[in-house]
Amino acid sequence: MEYSEKDGCEMIISASRRTDIPALYPEWFVNRLKAGEVLVPNPYNRKKIKRVFLSPETVDCIVFWTKNPTPMLPYLREIEDMGYEYYFQVTITDYEEDMEVNLADTSDVMASFLLMSERLGKERMDWRFDPLLLSEKYTIAYHLEQFELMCRWLAKATTRCIISFVDAYKDSPFRELTEDEILKLACGLSKIARSYNLPLYTCAEKINLERFGIGHSACIDKAKIRSLTGYRLDLKKDGVQRKECRCVESVDIGMYHTCIHGCRYCYATGSQENARNKYEQHDPDSPLLVGHVRGDEVITERAAVSGRDIQISLFDLPEMYTGF
Repeated sequence: MEYSEKDGCEMIISASRRTDIPALYPEWFVNRLKAGEVLVPNPYNRKKIKRVFLSPETVDCIVFWTKNPTPMLPYLREIEDMGYEYYFQVTITDYEEDMEVNLADTSDVMASFLLMSERLGKERMDWRFDPLLLSEKYTIAYHLEQFELMCRWLAKATTRCIISFVDAYKDSPFRELTEDEILKLACGLSKIARSYNLPLYTCAEKINLERFGIGHSACIDKAKIRSLTGYRLDLKKDGVQRKECRCVESVDIGMYHTCIHGCRYCYATGSQENARNKYEQHDPDSPLLVGHVRGDEVITERAAVSGRDIQISLFDLPEMYTGF
């Protein structure tokens, strides 16, 4: 096993765009915090591994991405007691089992969202209503009706709702929406959101929907993180993400093809059989999300320097988080 030189910068942990850590791997995640480090394999080369240090002194903030935050609930106080700041991106959609196979009941997820918002504060709970796709069943009228029903429950429990439109990535079974379809959806969704005083934003979309009061957001949001931590962070736009993405740089500790939710529109998971096989290889005590170190890897250590020493006044922060 070989080691290379360290590199480092201020650090936001993304947990994770690649898989649903809060829903499927919460015990492992907390074990990694306790251990103070995690091993993250290169998605394209198993033998290249990044060791990421996870002490509260090096992690500025954790961003959780999930479709079911419930399994993480028992661990939140422990995470807080260890000194970590965090917030959630929770995807709650209007799709049924033909699109999302192995998910918790939507009403249960919404109940957890409301509970967490009351306990943690609504600024730590972002609601994602995405991706929006259209079919004979999932029409514009269907989405608008379901969105309105969800807003009745969720609008007061969050500071924003984030939407996006399905992308026709390689092997995707879905087509991209036409501009006319996007505009009709945007018009209808914005009217509903305004009636509930719910700010609406897009995620990584090129189209400008400001005429409908819909802004561009950053999901890993420098302004939001700054408000939670209370200090400035010298974070730049994440160059690894798509051009239209406004997220700041972060370190993702997940692994592709390890989510068993079965969402048909997901870019991060291919074969469900493959995902299930990887899921069964999971050991909550391993430094790797799936499997164990074999001994033939090259491990690069990634250190980080927190921005905690640069304090700011919270009164200088904008009320809403728009990324830049």
